[in-house]
Amino acid sequence: MAAMEIVGVTVAARELKLSTSRVRELIQLGKLPAQKIGREYAITREDLEAFKLIARPVGRPPKEHDTVDCNE
Repeated sequence: MAAMEIVGVTVAARELKLSTSRVRELIQLGKLPAQKIGREYAITREDLEAFKLIARPVGRPPKEHDTVDCNE
């Protein structure tokens, strides 16, 4: 049986072209599966590759108070 490859937040951030804080935020929101081991997060290569396939909008995500209808 092949060993499961595990990556950390830094590697995941580099591969996803995101900041480490954004990767941690995605983990906390439950959008990127990870296990906390001590003070660090462990992300399986399989979960990281699956996350890469999800269509995500480009750019900064809107803040709760930034969602204003400009047509008013």
